[in-house]
Amino acid sequence: MGIAARAVTSTHRNLTSSWTADVETMETAIGRFTAHGPLKNDCQVVFFEIAGDRQLHVNVTHQHQTVAVRGWSGPGKLSDGFVHNRRFGDTPPSQMIRHIRDMVFAART
Repeated sequence: MGIAARAVTSTHRNLTSSWTADVETMETAIGRFTAHGPLKNDCQVVFFEIAGDRQLHVNVTHQHQTVAVRGWSGPGKLSDGFVHNRRFGDTPPSQMIRHIRDMVFAART
């Protein structure tokens, strides 16, 4: 039996509509990540807002621990893996996608 393909999924929990268009753009891009190469680690990306904070927060959770990626906090240990977090303010979606891709494809430790 072959090895199962690794997956990257994304969800969002927006409190306002201020990030909706950017998040939709980034979720579309994330859906195409595996076309550029296989993942070595199952991964979930979560976009969310915090009340009173105008930034977009992004959690990237891997099944297995990864090396550190510049600009990302973590890792935090969760029951389903290891999470890194980053906040974005006035960053264009194309740059946010690049930063998220770097974290999604971070090498396992």
